[in-house]
Amino acid sequence: MSDLVTRRKPKRLRSLVWNDFKKIKKNGKDLAMCKNCSKEFVGGGTTHLRKHLLRCVKKPSTDVASQVVAVSDNNKEETPPLATPEPPKIISSVKFDQEQSQFDLARMIILHDYPFSLVEHVGFKIFVNNLQPQFKMVSPNTVKADCLTIFEQEKEKLYDVLDKLPGRVNLTANMWTSYQNVSYLCLTAQYIDESWALQKKILNFVVAEPPYTGEAVSELIMTCLMDWNIYHKLFAITMETSSTNDTVVSRIRGLLTEKRMLVGGGLFFHVQCATHCLSLIAQDGLELINEVVHKIRESVKLVKSSQAREQKFNEVANQVRVHSQRSMCLDIPAQWNSTYLMMEVALEYKEAFSYLQKHDPSYGVAPTDREWEVASLISNHLKLLYEVAKDFLGTKYPTSNLYFPALCAMKLQLTEWSKSINSFICSMAAKMKENFDKYWKFSSMLLAVAVILDPRFKMKLVEYYYQRIYGNGAAEHVKEVYDSITNLYNEYAGHSASNVPYQEYSGQVGSVQGNESNGNLLPDVTNDIRDNLRGFDEFLNATTETQRTKSDLDLYLEEGVAPRSHEFNILSWWRINAPKYPVLSRMARDILGVPVSTVAFESTFNTRGR
Repeated sequence: MSDLVTRRKPKRLRSLVWNDFKKIKKNGKDLAMCKNCSKEFVGGGTTHLRKHLLRCVKKPSTDVASQVVAVSDNNKEETPPLATPEPPKIISSVKFDQEQSQFDLARMIILHDYPFSLVEHVGFKIFVNNLQPQFKMVSPNTVKADCLTIFEQEKEKLYDVLDKLPGRVNLTANMWTSYQNVSYLCLTAQYIDESWALQKKILNFVVAEPPYTGEAVSELIMTCLMDWNIYHKLFAITMETSSTNDTVVSRIRGLLTEKRMLVGGGLFFHVQCATHCLSLIAQDGLELINEVVHKIRESVKLVKSSQAREQKFNEVANQVRVHSQRSMCLDIPAQWNSTYLMMEVALEYKEAFSYLQKHDPSYGVAPTDREWEVASLISNHLKLLYEVAKDFLGTKYPTSNLYFPALCAMKLQLTEWSKSINSFICSMAAKMKENFDKYWKFSSMLLAVAVILDPRFKMKLVEYYYQRIYGNGAAEHVKEVYDSITNLYNEYAGHSASNVPYQEYSGQVGSVQGNESNGNLLPDVTNDIRDNLRGFDEFLNATTETQRTKSDLDLYLEEGVAPRSHEFNILSWWRINAPKYPVLSRMARDILGVPVSTVAFESTFNTRGR
């Protein structure tokens, strides 16, 4: 009988885990014992054994490096040690560095704005221990100290960059308020580096103690600038429009001008925030129709109050043949663009709202026909501001040459509105124009000079727009801009270490004039009475002297404009042409880096403080 019984062969141990374990029996139970540390484990699988190998302190590191672990996606069982199409994962024996890991943890907390208490979270501790058992978890205070160390290291790096910067530094300064009503000054530097890339760095985010006067804020800014040692390298500072900020800039400009640290006598030093100007103008329009905006907002809120009511409203819209495919949404009062978009879409459903007013007794906030007409007028005029603001949003860190056309178009439009026969539009435009003209007074010269440094436009765009804006007085304003850029260029040329004008034909002239040069292909016949080209020498000297007297600016403006295209990169153009215009390129580096806004451009539409 026993001969008929088929003996079962012992199951083959296919996993490589068994290279470090052996099967034993103890008290009738199957166990697995680690060959390295003799620790015993319950049999019946290898996942827990494989995890032990990752932590086993007595396992030689050379052995760990050679372990191959392959897990099936379906049943989680180890694949046999046969050739497979997918390369196996290798457990590498990289030397663990506690200090580096601590700083990696600190950088992660900085990057993602995690709390310092993250290191005390139970789940995080378990995760880190499973990932690297050798890592010794640190306290929140240690993480805080590591973050401060990283801050000091990064500050030192930025200090060196600013110290070696080939050009000047531009600043934005604005105030922030915390939920605890603590005020902070945020000082940001914007500049074009040696590789012609636009950089933006937050220098300081510091508590501003009361009183928040122009004198106190200017002293705080100067303290920060002296700490960074860049007070003598400033070109311009951009701030929002307010009397306090005007005092701040005036005091700083007076101090730096007295020490002759500003170029152009500080003419371009004060730049007002363009996005703040847009917000003020938009608010001017919306304030005139506060009651109408309130009714439209309540109307949209009623329609969106329930799914059933919204479905009923859509049926009404179809019934009165409203063909709009846009969905209505409530605005965010602090963002004027959302109010504009709410009004724009609501106007498309005007007939549906009118029908609803007649057949729904609960709808008691419907705008009148006159109010709808006023809303339509304001919406049409806000559209220009909205389109300009969207242009501002087109580039993350835009250069200053981009804004002149849009602001000229806005000035023309406001002037046209102010002449409207509609008294409501005329009064609205007068209020808008008042705020815009303040901005134009402070910033138009800088933006005009910046657009001249755009090789696609040069002086031509200034001439085009000023003819439309100033009419018969255009020539005087164009000359004022030309004189400004010429005076600024002359100042840069005077400070240039090597003030050698560009000579377009220097190579050819040298090969003819230089008898000792290897490029001299003609015999010296200057003293030969039979020389028919004796007059040529005088002509050559005269024309060469004229060429030498031309500046970078003259040569740049005389050349034709570059073709316009969406792919054009002005910083790349100047990087390539800097050797051709050594002085003008230094000036372009400083002017193109001037920020026109004090806020990130995703905050362009905000109307409230930070």
